[in-house]
Amino acid sequence: MVGSCDDSVGSTIRRPWVIANPERPHLAVRSGSVARVEMDVREMEPADRYRLLRETEEGLEPAMFWLGESGLPLSLSTWKDMFTTANRRCEAQKVALHGHAHLLRHSFAVVTLEQLQRGHIANLADFNVAQRGHYVRVFGDPLDWVRRRLGHISVLTTVIYLHALQELEMETRMALLPDLWEDPRDTPLDQLGDETPPAGVAPAPGT
Repeated sequence: MVGSCDDSVGSTIRRPWVIANPERPHLAVRSGSVARVEMDVREMEPADRYRLLRETEEGLEPAMFWLGESGLPLSLSTWKDMFTTANRRCEAQKVALHGHAHLLRHSFAVVTLEQLQRGHIANLADFNVAQRGHYVRVFGDPLDWVRRRLGHISVLTTVIYLHALQELEMETRMALLPDLWEDPRDTPLDQLGDETPPAGVAPAPGT
């Protein structure tokens, strides 16, 4: 849940970091310090991120997106308990689902990449070579955009989500096949690669 907070949050969270300038959201300042202490949000450890606030017109509020009923960030143990409880409920209802926190990150990457790629390709289809080059320079590469959002140093790490995207695409295509079609995934492995033509079918010339 996302809740609104006031300056009392600053006193509730011990030694908070505050993002005071919305134009520089990556820079946080230690609140209450005698000397100005700054830190790059991208280099923060989880414990520091838990104490990260942002300054708004209504006062200070947590910079974290997911908040509990108290309006404060959820602890790691609470996160884990939420997924454990949800998985147990699914199991009790015989629902074949099992989730974990990293699955949210994975889903974000795959869905976002799919949408960006779809829009990217649709736009490029109407451009000539020069226009395509200009478009890519302005809007960049969808894979690199997702890489930066996930915090990957190398795009090679982000490429793993392309495999998940390809798998999702094929699963979707297979689900749309008419019921009377034979699903190749149901073919036993020992029959794969057998080039013997079915009975009644003449072999190809030269075989």
